[in-house]
Amino acid sequence: MIFMPKFRSLASVFMAVAVVPLVPTVAAAEGLDWQPCASIAKGWDADDQRTECAMVTVPLDYADPGGRTIDIAVSRIPAIGTRTGAIVFNPGGPGQSGMTTPRTTADSKAAGLLEHYDLIGFDPRGVDYSAGLDCPEDGTQPDPGLSEKEQARFVAERDAAAKRQCIAKDPALVRSLTTPNIARDLDRIRQALGEDKIGYYGISWGTALGAQYRTLFDDHVDKMLLDSVMSPKLDLTAMDDDETTAGEKTFHEFSAWIADYDAVYHFGADEPTVVKALLDLRAELAAHPRKGPDGSVVNGETVNAMLADPRKQWPDLASRLATIRDGGTPAAPRAAAPASGFGWDTERTGGSTFQQNALLCNESPSPRDFDTVWQHRLERIQRNPVAGSQGIWEQRCIGWPSAAQQWQFGPGKSQLQLVGHTFEPVTPIGWAYAMQRQIGGALMTVEDDAHGSLASLPCAAAAVTFFDTGRTTTESCPGPPIPTPKS
Repeated sequence: MIFMPKFRSLASVFMAVAVVPLVPTVAAAEGLDWQPCASIAKGWDADDQRTECAMVTVPLDYADPGGRTIDIAVSRIPAIGTRTGAIVFNPGGPGQSGMTTPRTTADSKAAGLLEHYDLIGFDPRGVDYSAGLDCPEDGTQPDPGLSEKEQARFVAERDAAAKRQCIAKDPALVRSLTTPNIARDLDRIRQALGEDKIGYYGISWGTALGAQYRTLFDDHVDKMLLDSVMSPKLDLTAMDDDETTAGEKTFHEFSAWIADYDAVYHFGADEPTVVKALLDLRAELAAHPRKGPDGSVVNGETVNAMLADPRKQWPDLASRLATIRDGGTPAAPRAAAPASGFGWDTERTGGSTFQQNALLCNESPSPRDFDTVWQHRLERIQRNPVAGSQGIWEQRCIGWPSAAQQWQFGPGKSQLQLVGHTFEPVTPIGWAYAMQRQIGGALMTVEDDAHGSLASLPCAAAAVTFFDTGRTTTESCPGPPIPTPKS
């Protein structure tokens, strides 16, 4: 999945592959010192006795292979049947940990992959157990008397200063946080596993990592499956544009669903009436916020943040919106803790926001100045009145000090299965078609709006068949039905 905070307004959160010499592949692996993760990795589930952990040492800078090195944490669940190879997983982000992905896969509807393959996970550089930085966030809040724009400017400048402080701790490591470098780390993992070829299963940003690995190391790819596919061109401005357009469509679909259950929610019996009622509720609370018993504020942003979420959440969201309309106040969401990476003694968090920011800003040519980003936000809201304010990506690079080098993907000869989700707003289906045109492969569609959901569906059998036989599919897979109101 894309490791991302929940959509929220900019005011409240504002915040070409480099050509380098490649290190020749090793003739034989030196082997890895596998140990039970529960015995060496801080915070690991003590009940997990299947997953093993090890470290792989890689160059910090692949243009200087004899220089500084860093460690990359790797996990494994060995095949339970006749072993034919290894599949490496990445769950997305960027910035998300992949160490527990073998276990979640082994417990999913894609568990059949474990019959013939070792399932391999890893923490990309900058994340959790792998080499990284401790980058606490600055929680200083702007003066509430400032205008929305000036509050957003305050937060943008605050966050930019915090990022610069973190960069100064280890500029070389921060510069190295790119998709091509993580793809090269992935090839070092392949070598350490002793495999000439590996399978690869990537989700969300993990699909970009897979496309990059296949571009650089196609001869070492056995089979590759990419679920919830990223755009072949990284541009955070375009990402916000595409995602908020898809989010606006979701809002209208949600409104139509609420109308179907007017006897339950009482917002109106047709979509236009529900749309008006929800937007009126947003406007009312924007003008007259209220506080809950726990001190949390319910305002227009509270309502707006609930209007374009996935279908599985619709019954709960509709009930909460009705509660707010009737004078209630929902609890405030909990904030995520910052992450860092320092080996097995790291306090595992599951992901690093700083690594995500660094990688995206190192590779996206999106604007670095506040005023341009703010103007783009206003234009987005004009086009998409509900979802336009929920873009979260472009703002991340305000004040980022270095220029971007975009990833570049090309076609390959190895077997490739793409998976796109017809109604998904996080990685819109159009990105999957664009990636297919860029790198090839067969595209399977899933009729749902869930991000990276293939392994949770019965049609995960297609993934098992693909890795076992190489047979791709272009069929459509039914997603779960849209839920009905809770009793």
